[in-house]
Order: sequence, then C-alpha cells, then structure tokens
Amino acid sequence: MRLVTFVRRRGARPLAGALVDGDALIVDLQAAHRARHRRSAPQLASVLAIAEGGAPALDLARELVADAARAPAALVPAKRVRLLAPIPDPPQMRDFLCFEKHLVQAFQAARKLRARSAPDPEQALRDMEARGILAVPQTWYERPIFYHPSRFAVCGPEAEVPWPSYSKVLDFELEFGCYIGRPGKDIAREAARGHVFGYTIFNDFSARDEQTLEMPGQLGPGKGKDFDNANAMGPCLVTADEIHDPYALAMAVRVNGEEWGRGTSADMRWKFEDCIAHVSRSETLRTGEFFGSGTVGDGCGLEHMRFLAPGDVVELEVERIGVLRNRVVRR
Repeated sequence: MRLVTFVRRRGARPLAGALVDGDALIVDLQAAHRARHRRSAPQLASVLAIAEGGAPALDLARELVADAARAPAALVPAKRVRLLAPIPDPPQMRDFLCFEKHLVQAFQAARKLRARSAPDPEQALRDMEARGILAVPQTWYERPIFYHPSRFAVCGPEAEVPWPSYSKVLDFELEFGCYIGRPGKDIAREAARGHVFGYTIFNDFSARDEQTLEMPGQLGPGKGKDFDNANAMGPCLVTADEIHDPYALAMAVRVNGEEWGRGTSADMRWKFEDCIAHVSRSETLRTGEFFGSGTVGDGCGLEHMRFLAPGDVVELEVERIGVLRNRVVRR
C-alpha cells in the first residue's frame, strides 16, 4: 500500500489514507471503516497507529482499500487535500551516511567552500588537504554513522521551506529511508528487514555555510541542519511488501525542472539492515522511527558547487515511491 497522512482543509485533524487509482484518489481509511462497520477503528487513527497495529492493522487497511468502491464517500481526490509527511511526528529520526561517493565528493567540495572565506583560498585548501581536514574518516568504513535530525522540523510534500536567516548557502539532499515497524532490541542483521514497515523519500535541507563552520567541533551538524521545515518527507509511505528490493531504486533530483543529479540505491555501502543491527545494540527500536539513507552520490548541490536560490522548487524522485516536491522561500 501507499499510505499517506492528509488534511481535508486547513486546521482539520490529520487523517490516514491510502493512494489508489494511480495516486489520483485517496481512500480515507477511517471513513471507509465507518461505512462498512458503523464504527471507528483505533488502529486506523493514523499511519503510525497502523504501523503499531502490525499485520492485523495492515490487513484491515488492505481490505478497506480493496472494497473502497462500495464506500464512495471515503474516496477523496488527492488534488483536493493537503498531504503531510507520512508520519508527521516520528518518535525518533536517524540519518546515516550510506553512500561513499557522496561522502568523498561532499568533503572535497566542503573544503573548497570553507577555503573561499580565507585570505588565500588556494593556500587554505592545500593546508586543509595536508592536515586531513574534512576528509572521509576511517570510522565511516568501520560502522554506519548517523546523526539525529530534528523530528520537530518535519514537513510534507509541497510545503514551503523557509530560508534560515543565518545562512547564505542553502542546499538539498536526495535521500530515501525506512520506518521501523516491529520494535526490537539487539536485532541480528539477517533479521533486520523484518523490522522495516515501509519506505519514503527524504530531503535533508542543509545550510552549508553554517555546517562547514560547526563540523570541526566533532559533534556533527547542528544549525547546519536544524531549522523549521528542514526535514521534508513524503509523498507517501510505501509498505515494505511493495518494495522487494530497496537496493535497486533509481533516484534523481531536479531544481526548477532541471535535473541536477541522478543515482541509485544500489550504491549503498551500508544497507538498512546494517544500520538497524548497529543501532539496536542494547537499545530498543520503536515503531515509527525513521532511518535515512544519507545522500546518494551526485545527489546534492554541494557536490556540484551549485546551490539554491529563494523561490527554487526542488523535486526528489525515487523509483517505486514517487516525487517529493518543495519550494524554498525567503520570508
């Protein structure tokens, strides 16, 4: 299924739905259940509730989608509603660095970006290269490393992303990720796929100038990543049974209709199974947690030394999932 969270009008309560008819229609799952059973179902109250309900909740949702023609009032034209992130308030978020090509190219570009502000940029660049500043750390080859994006900065498709006031260099990141379904602790790698509920697209908007200044502090990104609506997600959550091989997906990014980068999830050095097994050591993973893949190679402006301008529309496309579209605005 292609699960979504949507609102019918501004200020209305978010509802759980499923895209059908080539994503042109949404089945309002709770409305479909009431039409069929004359009562609401707690396990359909949200996409997170469906994930928490496990297989029985998913089976119920599938039955309602298959029988949606008998409940026409539960069918909503997608153009008439506003989509939110599939899980608007994820209980936890982690974003990994799974693509080596992106890491190598991004560090090279970050050195150039920082050197720009030096009196002698060329000498500053040589000094950073000699001292190993902004070089790929050996740790990356030893374990899947991650940081915690702000779960309070999540927004959905078509949402505007306000330009952070302290930044002059704003960038996008072409990513996708998985949501945890079945909770667990000390999960073996070979069992990790069974804990994935579904997948979505993720745009990790980044203030690159701020990020390059704070990264030498060795605590990871802070204000380089944390600002309102910085974490765009959507347009839907595709349940795991619909994507048999998440490591064979074409990925592309367009800015104002022009393709800036293209890649494939086949290039992931660290797989979601590695990430789940690593994080769950002595730690319980909970339903609805989000694991980002990190940026695919050639999937951000930094790698091309091209950056966003106010008003730009960024489209991330991932095969089998769809298109996540957002506009950056200066207010």
